Amino acid sequence: MALIPSFSLLSFLAILTLAQAQSELFLTVVNNCPFTIWPAVLPNHGFPVLEKGGFPLNSLTHRSFPVPNTHWAGRIWARTGCTYSNGRFSCASGDCGGRLECNGLGGQIPATLAQFSIHHGNRDHSAYGVSLVDGFNLPMTITPHQGKGVCPVVGCKPNLLQACPEPLKFRGPHGNGPVVGCKSGCAAFNTDELCCRNHFNSPQTCHESSYSQYFKHSCPSTATYAHDTPSLMHDCAAPRELKVIFCH
Repeated sequence: MALIPSFSLLSFLAILTLAQAQSELFLTVVNNCPFTIWPAVLPNHGFPVLEKGGFPLNSLTHRSFPVPNTHWAGRIWARTGCTYSNGRFSCASGDCGGRLECNGLGGQIPATLAQFSIHHGNRDHSAYGVSLVDGFNLPMTITPHQGKGVCPVVGCKPNLLQACPEPLKFRGPHGNGPVVGCKSGCAAFNTDELCCRNHFNSPQTCHESSYSQYFKHSCPSTATYAHDTPSLMHDCAAPRELKVIFCH
């Protein structure tokens, strides 16, 4: 029996490794803000926690991590103004229960959210979008790379804190200090109509408000209330990377 030259086996392994690398899909979080942020990653029910759910990210740096094979769904947001004092970690916006690594805990609103439903393998496409349904705390966009077909850049580039309507201003968990978030109408007033609940929990009865219009006017490619246009989740076939970029 003829022996396969060792270099052929090495070549095969190199090709296999390259093919595996090319089949992986990466999420990359980019901090273009002039200050440190603390991104958080929350999986939907039944999916694994990535990167322990949160980490610090210095200004003008990024962090990439692979998405598990086949399917993953979840969201990413940024925490701001985080400090560690008296043995406790806490953030001015987006806090997840006073933990550096959120490990499956959600964040305090208001926060700008990146949402994902990612398939790769036999059904290789990703749905993604940026939501202001829970308010706004930082500019954010999602940029796909190497996808096939129409894969738009979506999100919210303006800083909506600067002109946030007075009733929506969020000044941190203690209600004082600088404005660190812009609340949704639901978070500010907690009415069934603005929160699209009870009688208003359907596409026929849940409508935009003057408060959601503030977000929509500046950031038309984002979802701004519970039953906003479903097409604001965008499909991209076979992207190799999805970048979540904070600040521009």
